[in-house]
Amino acid sequence: MQEKPEIVNNKEEIPWEHYKAQFEKIDPEETASRCHVEYDPSAGGFAIRLMGVEYRVSWPEFEVTTSHEGYAALRDTLQAKILTARFLTEGCYAPSEGKFVTYRDVPWGEHYFKPFQGRCLMRLAFSYGTKIEVFRALMEQLGAKALTTGDAGYDFEFINGIHIQFLLWAPDEEFPPSSQILFADNAVAAFTAEDMAVIGDVSINTLKAMEKDAKKGTERTEGKGEKQ
Repeated sequence: MQEKPEIVNNKEEIPWEHYKAQFEKIDPEETASRCHVEYDPSAGGFAIRLMGVEYRVSWPEFEVTTSHEGYAALRDTLQAKILTARFLTEGCYAPSEGKFVTYRDVPWGEHYFKPFQGRCLMRLAFSYGTKIEVFRALMEQLGAKALTTGDAGYDFEFINGIHIQFLLWAPDEEFPPSSQILFADNAVAAFTAEDMAVIGDVSINTLKAMEKDAKKGTERTEGKGEKQ
């Protein structure tokens, strides 16, 4: 019987091999200073915080470790690995002035806005615009700061010192659910417009994974209750 061929996601595998090779060439001390991240090889490498989870990323191997037992984007997905590798190889941390900008406002954001709108804004709106309380619970689980904008809005750290904001409006009789994603002004120094779309992806994927884990936990608890 012929073996089933291995399915390879070339869309992520090929870029990952490229950026992993670039990562191997960096000067870790220079990178730590440029990106404003701690580097301690004896502790496991670079100290990265991404979506509320603390990681260590070794150099030059890019081996990701974390004590977090649930979904961990940087450990579990090539998408987050590529984004973090790009940040460490090409990005630069700059202090924020406390301002936030829309995707259209970032360099090349207008050019990439249509894909970003469907990939991130509409996905966020239609995933949680009718589940505002679920959205609030997930954001609070992340340690996000509640905002007064929208029917639900939160400010949270995406990666080491770089924040984004998720704003949601529930549907009404005239309009469907809608959303806005704002980026801290210092995100522009760290990421390109294409990267920022990936930030939206990784963030929404994390919320969905957290929601899925929460449902599984509820089902297990209810199952135990039925057996008693």
